[in-house]
Amino acid sequence: MFWLLAGLILPLWSCMVRYRFTPDSKLPAAGPFILSPNHYSEIDPIAMGAAVWHLGRLPRFMAKASLFKVPVLGWLLRGSGQIPVERQGAVRRGSDANPMGAAGELIRREAGVIVYPEGTLTRDPGLWPMRGKSGAVRLALESGIPLIPVAHWGTQKLMPRYGKKIHPIPRKTIHVAVGQPIDLSRFAGREHEPKAINEATSLLMAEITGLLAGLRREQPPSEVWDPALHDQTETGRF
Repeated sequence: MFWLLAGLILPLWSCMVRYRFTPDSKLPAAGPFILSPNHYSEIDPIAMGAAVWHLGRLPRFMAKASLFKVPVLGWLLRGSGQIPVERQGAVRRGSDANPMGAAGELIRREAGVIVYPEGTLTRDPGLWPMRGKSGAVRLALESGIPLIPVAHWGTQKLMPRYGKKIHPIPRKTIHVAVGQPIDLSRFAGREHEPKAINEATSLLMAEITGLLAGLRREQPPSEVWDPALHDQTETGRF
């Protein structure tokens, strides 16, 4: 199923997009990994999936469980090995929507998992990463697999945040910077401590922001955007 989708999507995608990777951008040649990108356009998952493909690995995503209930789309998501996760609340033990159980299967298959730490499109007016959620960090600490930050820039020209149309002409350039795996050793054994999780999440977001600043050649805001301080909801459009 994955190869079928790639064969259908990638040729068309390549007509719309070209990639420019920083010299140090690389993924592990083998073994599992968690890749955490910034998120500012609804077409980002395709952009990041194709980027991972170009870097020599097969992408897998954690997607909202509700998407797996959509006819055809749900079949495609399941068939291509994507991971359903519940947006809110605890999942049932043993459920397919359990992220640790599903990720564990991918780890056994030595696959990579793409997890958006913001959980939704950034609310930051300048499209900088906003406050992150703890899912990627918790998964890394509980599974023990590498957590790799990544930033991309240029997708917004293809499809603006909350845009409804793709603008393929002229062909767009997406710049990608993959960072080094984050050293979480000081948080080992503390995955159930809120303070440690918050510190590790802030570290991840700082690494992503730093990579993005390099791509944009701009200074990021001095304070990370927090939707709660701006009367914004955590999910959905605004």
